[in-house]
Parts: sequence; structure tokens; C-alpha cells
Amino acid sequence: MMMWQGDPVINAYMNEFVKPRVKEEFDITLSFANGQGNVIVQTLFAEQQAGLEQSNLDLVWINGETFYQLRELDALYGPFVHRLPNARLIDVSNPFIGKDFQQNIDGYECPWGNVQMTWIYNHEKVDRFPQDREELLAFVQAHPGVFTWDRHFTGMTLLKSWLMDIAPQGSLYGAFDENRYQQYSRELWQYIDQLKPYLWRKGATFPSSVAPMHQMFQNEELWFTFSNNDAEVENKIYRNIFDTTARAAVPAYGSVQNSHFLGIPKQSSRKAAAMVVINFLISPEAQLEKSKTEVWGDGPVISMDQLTDKQQQLFEKAMQRTYAPERSSIDSLALQELDPQYMIRLYEDFQNYMEGKLDY
Repeated sequence: MMMWQGDPVINAYMNEFVKPRVKEEFDITLSFANGQGNVIVQTLFAEQQAGLEQSNLDLVWINGETFYQLRELDALYGPFVHRLPNARLIDVSNPFIGKDFQQNIDGYECPWGNVQMTWIYNHEKVDRFPQDREELLAFVQAHPGVFTWDRHFTGMTLLKSWLMDIAPQGSLYGAFDENRYQQYSRELWQYIDQLKPYLWRKGATFPSSVAPMHQMFQNEELWFTFSNNDAEVENKIYRNIFDTTARAAVPAYGSVQNSHFLGIPKQSSRKAAAMVVINFLISPEAQLEKSKTEVWGDGPVISMDQLTDKQQQLFEKAMQRTYAPERSSIDSLALQELDPQYMIRLYEDFQNYMEGKLDY
């Protein structure tokens, strides 16, 4: 399985819970390779180019633009989800679960977890959490150097939420529209121009990912950080990575909610084993374990009304929160993901913006 291995919490769940269980119950030996996004795409593309009949990968953790690129390459096996017994428990009618960046999954990837982006802030330093872009600008002007974002997935998701706030509601949904992107992104870069002199290091550079941001947040060099997982602050406080001064919130204009998925490379020689592992990962037992805030805090994709009363009570207890908003209180602020081309363009344009090459 190729997966992002940048979080020790997720690694522990996979190594200490999933790996021994699939070995014990199904005699499947599960091993992990570090990689996400472009690494997965490049790996499978290179195998295609080399004419390999059997991939070195049997299972991949993907979503969004990675799913889009792998489908363009015809590198995924499917449809297979309908063959999984536990797939009947998944709420595919929910557009935040049944679609991936506006794309129909069509059985070529299986939902695994569902999360919503939150801002994490030091509530002792931040008297009032900024509810809109204007309030944020006023805050950073009054407190320069304590706010920034990363130049990777989480940071680009933040920029995407600003782009969606700038555009008329719902106008960016559907297929990528170059004219609309140009029209509304111009205002986005102008807004960032206003923020830039007051950002960490005056916007001369941006963290490579949220991991160093978390460290700077804990050291109080930054007063804000971000998470694509709305329960992560609970986990970080439980593990003494964050102080109890940390809180999570969503601004009034909302934040992106999305799901992450599991796919099977088309050239895998162990497709049956991969399906067995995926079926276990979407079982009530495995979904409950990873939903516990002290384990991972990843949101389940299975429908609670498909479970017994006792199972529902276990999920409710596992997902209780103290420092993060309850999911029910931020569902109304959830923004659907846009077409993956928007994310691809934001990556490209932000890089050009940092290098002073973006014409807007």
C-alpha cells in the first residue's frame, strides 16, 4: 500500500491496528510505501512506460487531483466497490462522500474517511476568531508575523476556500471554467497582496507543509495553523503535542469538506487481497477505531442509520469533542470540493506568485 506517512498517529493506526488484524483474520501481509499525490501518479505512469505487467503497488490512498490524473492514465482497476460486502454501509448519496472533487467515483475508488478543514488557533492570543477575510486582514495588520499558510495541499485548500468566497455562491461548481477562474482568482491574488506584508516572514516564503506549521504553532511563533481533519486538534492535545489553549473553528464563509479514498492499481496482481483489505477498512469495527479522537479522529463514511443502536452509541462516544466544534455544528458551513483542475491551477499559480511571475 502506498500512502502518505507524514503523521505518526495515522502510521500507528495502520501498523498497530490494521496490519495485525488483516494478517490474523485473512492471512494478508500488508506493507507500506511512503508516497502521495504526484509520487503515486509518477510511480504508476513509470510502470506503464516500462511495460510492466505487474505493478509493485496493490493499494493506494488517493483523492481529488490524484484520482483525476490516475483516471486520465487509465491506471486504476474498477469498478470494484460494488463487490465489497461492507460497501452497502457507505452513504454514497452524500455528495461529500459519493463524489470526489466533483467527479463521480464510478466504483474506481472506495470512500475511506470524511473530514472538514478547520483553522486551529491559540484562543489566549486570539481574542476573536476572524470570521471573514476582512476581519483576518485587520487581525494580521494588528498582529504581524503570526499568520501564514503552507504551499502544499492544506494551504491550497485554504486558497480554494477564499476563491469560493470571492465567487458568487456555487458559481464554480461543475467543470473547470477558465474565464471564471481568471476573473475570481485576480481578486484572490490581490487579497493575498494585502495580507503579504503582515504574514510570517512577510510572505517571502511559506512552510512546505502543515507539519512545520504545527511545530511553530506549538512554539507560539504562529498563532494559527490548519488541519484538513476537523478532529485533529483533539488528537494533538490528547498526545500533548498542542497545549489546551488550542481551539478549532470554521469561519462564517465555510471550509472545504471532502472524503479520501482507496484505489487499486490496474496492474496489481493482488486485487482480491486489496479488496479484502479495503472491505476491512470500511467495516464498522475499523471505522470506529479510526474515528476515536485519541487514535486518529478521522470521520467515518458509513451511515449511522445502517448500524445497530449500540454501534451508533459507540461512534457517538468516540467522536465527542472538547476543543473542536462538533461536526453537526459545522456541517452547514461545509463547502463541496471543486473540479480538480482548480486545485492544479492554484498549485501552479501560487508557485508563480511566490516567484513574482504571475500576471494578474
